[in-house]
Amino acid sequence: MMKTMRAVPSLLLSLAVGTVVVSSAAPVRKTPVYGYRIVHTYPHDRSAFTQGLEYRGGFLYEGTGLNGHSGIRKVELETGKVLQQVPLEQQYFGEGIALLDQRIIELTWRSQRGFIYDRDTFRRTGSFDYPGEGWGLTHDGTWLIMSDGTSRLRFLDPATFTVRRVLDVTDGARPVDSLNELEFVRGEVYANVWPTDWMVRIDPVSGRVVGRVDLTGLLAPHERRGTEDVANGIAYDASGDRLFLTGKLWPRLYEVRLRRR
Repeated sequence: MMKTMRAVPSLLLSLAVGTVVVSSAAPVRKTPVYGYRIVHTYPHDRSAFTQGLEYRGGFLYEGTGLNGHSGIRKVELETGKVLQQVPLEQQYFGEGIALLDQRIIELTWRSQRGFIYDRDTFRRTGSFDYPGEGWGLTHDGTWLIMSDGTSRLRFLDPATFTVRRVLDVTDGARPVDSLNELEFVRGEVYANVWPTDWMVRIDPVSGRVVGRVDLTGLLAPHERRGTEDVANGIAYDASGDRLFLTGKLWPRLYEVRLRRR
């Protein structure tokens, strides 16, 4: 089954442009809302169903999805050229990735299996299992942080992949469902919310949403080909303090600055 066939949960974060839509997921308190300013635009492979994105050592590392099209790749930022890649077997639907030390760690959607690769050679060096679905993956320097399409984040031991902590993500008193691609940015977890063009900023200690980011218009509606090509893909260059965003099947990747409304 394609990821695009996921049912939208009843508690999906629901927002309109500049206004909170009253729904089962509407927050009790007023959460800061951020917009964006585009700093630079880069080419992006339009055939890439982006599931995970990382920036390291001047290059982008990307995990892609869809059965028969999944894999990991190393990409030249300035040109979008794929420099190195390895595909997943047909039966696997690739999901989020994280770079930790010399490893690339990749999740799959419903196969309950993740894979480990050497960052330099892309040679597969191992695998691990986990219960439920795999969606997004990042790390805080100590723990791997994993989303599974619910309002919960799992903190995993990066050596054994066992769950050490589970964090419920809430906006006010309400859970924020469908957390997808993740990135650890300046002490917060940024998460795309499937299937929307909204991103949330999460306190990794309390699970509280400390900001909502409206990415509406980052890719114009007329450039989209279907309902699945929403914003998905967050990468952060810590040394340069640069935030990169893209989406599933998007022709461009954007360096942006967030600004509060």
